[in-house]
Amino acid sequence: MRILGIDPGLRLTGFGVIEAQAGVLAYVTSGCVRSGEGDLAARLKVILEGLNEVITVHAPLEVAIEKVFVNVNPQSTLALGQARGTAICAAVLAGLPVAEYTALQVKQSVVGNGHAGKEQVQHMVRRLLALPGEPSADAADALACAICQAHGARMGQFSTRGLRMRKGRLV
Repeated sequence: MRILGIDPGLRLTGFGVIEAQAGVLAYVTSGCVRSGEGDLAARLKVILEGLNEVITVHAPLEVAIEKVFVNVNPQSTLALGQARGTAICAAVLAGLPVAEYTALQVKQSVVGNGHAGKEQVQHMVRRLLALPGEPSADAADALACAICQAHGARMGQFSTRGLRMRKGRLV
């Protein structure tokens, strides 16, 4: 299963593609779509075209994207939401299912601590995918989204019958 993870941003939109097969994760590619400065519509077009190219070249079967958190600055939150919507549109136009995860869920899945720092996420992504170096922060966040989806999809294969669950978690 090939999964595209996306860390939406108006200036930098991180992307990461992994292969998940029988519990083994393999790195395919990662990077950032840089939209630069200027007109909002032109920047959103750059994000859409960049992600369309990633989808066309790497043919993922699923997309995982980080949910937007509410920022102190409403304008920043709105701009981030528009970049996120553009990323979702790229996936939907390609006919791909989209899973959405909060930053807390992604960090919990990858690091084991929902309040982990960016450096911890980068380090664990590097270890989980056996990368030779640390990915950029945006690429690491996108790869972490893909890893979260791979872990979540795999968890769905196990029966929870006879196990204690509290608030959707095994206890």
